[in-house]
Amino acid sequence: MRRRELMAAGAAVIADWRLRIADSSPPNPKSTIRNPQSAQEPSLGPEVFQRRLERARADLQARRLDLLIATPGTNYEYLTGYNPGRSERLIALLLPVAGAPAVVCPAFEVERIKRHSAITELHGWDEQDDPHTLVRDTVRRLRSRSGSGTIALESSTAYQTFLRLGRALPGWKFVDAAPLTERLRVIKSPEEVALLRRAIAITQDAMAATFAQLAVGTSEVQVAQALSREMEQRGAPGGGLVQFGPSSALPHGGPAGPVLAREAVVLIDCGCRVGGYTSDITRTIWFGDHPSDEFRNVFNLVHDAQTAAMELGRSGTPCEEMDRAARKVITAAGSGPFFTHRLGHGLGMDGHEPEYLVEGNKTRLEPAMVFTIEPGIYQLGKFGVRIEDDCLMTESGVEVLSQRASKL
Repeated sequence: MRRRELMAAGAAVIADWRLRIADSSPPNPKSTIRNPQSAQEPSLGPEVFQRRLERARADLQARRLDLLIATPGTNYEYLTGYNPGRSERLIALLLPVAGAPAVVCPAFEVERIKRHSAITELHGWDEQDDPHTLVRDTVRRLRSRSGSGTIALESSTAYQTFLRLGRALPGWKFVDAAPLTERLRVIKSPEEVALLRRAIAITQDAMAATFAQLAVGTSEVQVAQALSREMEQRGAPGGGLVQFGPSSALPHGGPAGPVLAREAVVLIDCGCRVGGYTSDITRTIWFGDHPSDEFRNVFNLVHDAQTAAMELGRSGTPCEEMDRAARKVITAAGSGPFFTHRLGHGLGMDGHEPEYLVEGNKTRLEPAMVFTIEPGIYQLGKFGVRIEDDCLMTESGVEVLSQRASKL
């Protein structure tokens, strides 16, 4: 077939794929697996960050901690509304259990950070100064010159920064802030969920448009570039993995697989960012006229495993039980060794964040947690299938924020 005919055939396959989603049975009103509702994209105004800072202070007090120190990164941005970037020049948020938070930063950065951040108290240090001395002086002022206490240090802070802070604050004990920051971020506000819904909608539209462009002879890289363009055209930066045929049997792909041929598996795992929040969706399709019986059976098995976890999910369900529910379905069919990764992960400002749906994690799901459910079966040398959807835990069960693919 000529290239134009192949493109038309590919488009027909994708049209059928889109119809399978659109024509899926309407949800049972009593079911806990629900379709997403449209939501207006919110703006994260100063009041949002004020609430986050107040929650952080309350958690500091409950844990008997005196101060949180965070350097630029996701947690810093979560609390301030802006990530100025991390470099050899120290920037640090200092949040005391009581009183106004402050940011220590290079003097020439004060105006930039002030314009974008919810924090209004900034202390600049000059290039010839030791910034850790300014941190020490600021800590003393925030703590009424107390010479000791316990500081929760944000987990991703550079080790050298930790050592220098320790030397500047010898009377203070440092502990890992992860229990505090993870707890703050794991429960999503309505504004956060709305941003995630928007990112998910853009991702699904971009994926559909990309699948419709598949043509024999194109490379994984070319399709990945088309995917990124489709997301950009919809107003959100993003991209992802594109894997053809045997390459799909590698959960995270490789540098470059084969060019696309007829009657082959295509797996796309991708996401985009809206307002700082990230989607993560995977779809696996058959590019050609008729899916093989083996592909159909594997796809439907993975779909059944995903459904089992979704139907189990309730507020209070341990994360590991979600993984077990999906794994039980795949293992019972004899494919247990081919499901090689955890069932899912938390989703928010980072593409992967707590809580993780994995054996050994006894943390119980709570309303307003957002996570992926993504079972997979990977047969090296043949093909792999992964189906990944983004989910919200509600009072009544799992709400699927993305539009599920239907069984074959």
